[in-house]
Amino acid sequence: MLRLLQSLLKQAYILIGKLLLCKPLVKRFFIPALIILPIGLLSAAAHAIDFLHPTQPSIGPVDVAVVVNKQDANSLLMGDYYLKARGIPPKNLIVVDIPKTPSLDLSYLEPLRKLIDAQLSPNIQVIVLMWTAPHAVNCNSITSAITLGYNAKQCEDGCAVGVKNPYFNSSSKNPAHDLNMRLSILLPTDDIDLAKSIVDRGVLSAFNHNQSTGYFLKTSDDARSKPRAQFFPRDLTKIDSKKIVLRTIHADSIKDKKDIMFYFTGLAFVANLKTLNFMPGAIADHLTSTGGVLYNDWQMSSLKWLEAGATGTYGSVSEPCNYWQKFPNPKVLVQHYLAGETLIESYWKSVYWPTQGLIMGEPLAAPFYQ
Repeated sequence: MLRLLQSLLKQAYILIGKLLLCKPLVKRFFIPALIILPIGLLSAAAHAIDFLHPTQPSIGPVDVAVVVNKQDANSLLMGDYYLKARGIPPKNLIVVDIPKTPSLDLSYLEPLRKLIDAQLSPNIQVIVLMWTAPHAVNCNSITSAITLGYNAKQCEDGCAVGVKNPYFNSSSKNPAHDLNMRLSILLPTDDIDLAKSIVDRGVLSAFNHNQSTGYFLKTSDDARSKPRAQFFPRDLTKIDSKKIVLRTIHADSIKDKKDIMFYFTGLAFVANLKTLNFMPGAIADHLTSTGGVLYNDWQMSSLKWLEAGATGTYGSVSEPCNYWQKFPNPKVLVQHYLAGETLIESYWKSVYWPTQGLIMGEPLAAPFYQ
């Protein structure tokens, strides 16, 4: 009987995934996903994407703190929505009072960090900042400033080398304990419908059993494309156990693709986003100077990826110059994500110098956990 029930449940998951390919999400599911973390590292020089089988759950809803701003009505509304969607204990909700400005004045940062830290239980691994603004603290992103503290030296020269992320490509399953790091992520709330959709995509990623594709684009913009091209997989790499094919192609954009799990590129603006369909849990970003400056029109805001259907993205809040170390390393990120780790673990582990980088999305998405 148990085997029969398991079989029926699996078929139901597959059916849900197929429906998502055919039409937009029209219902919301509040089923917590199981999250795991694998063991192992990879060689950044090799083109093959290697991964190990997952071991045991590491980060789940009880390990997530949700921070809302009382000056932002949407932040308060989405905090409640997210707690219910993910089954996060109400005690993990933290209310703060800070200005709703794109860049937080430095005088607010340390009091904010202390207020949050004072309300965190020892098991908390993840801090979700439930707002769109602030997304920066001077030249630092709000996510790096909350997790690692303020890096004043980087603001003397945004194009200088950064400070190494101790969590880069780590095998740690408990960064709070092992590295004294609580991973933070921004879940933007200016558009309530978009915010709810991002949450839903993360939840639905637990049911992703469909074939998908990762796209790694070598574009005509050498300054933005070449730094990460060395970490792209061989074209047509097929991983049957994960039902994914990885494509490395020479193009400035893709169009009319309906199965996107990864999309990494390097351009100031990315065309044809409205023609694409992203799978639940999909990750996408573009290497450019100011994608993390969310209210701008001189380069594409990283918000555009979330509006197009991605579940997670990344962008720089200040001019970083084109060091690959200041952007997600596609090889590192994909290896950890395919091994079943969460979106927030995979993103944080993929950036070598994270000071200027803003991580956004639904942290517990884990489409490859089985």
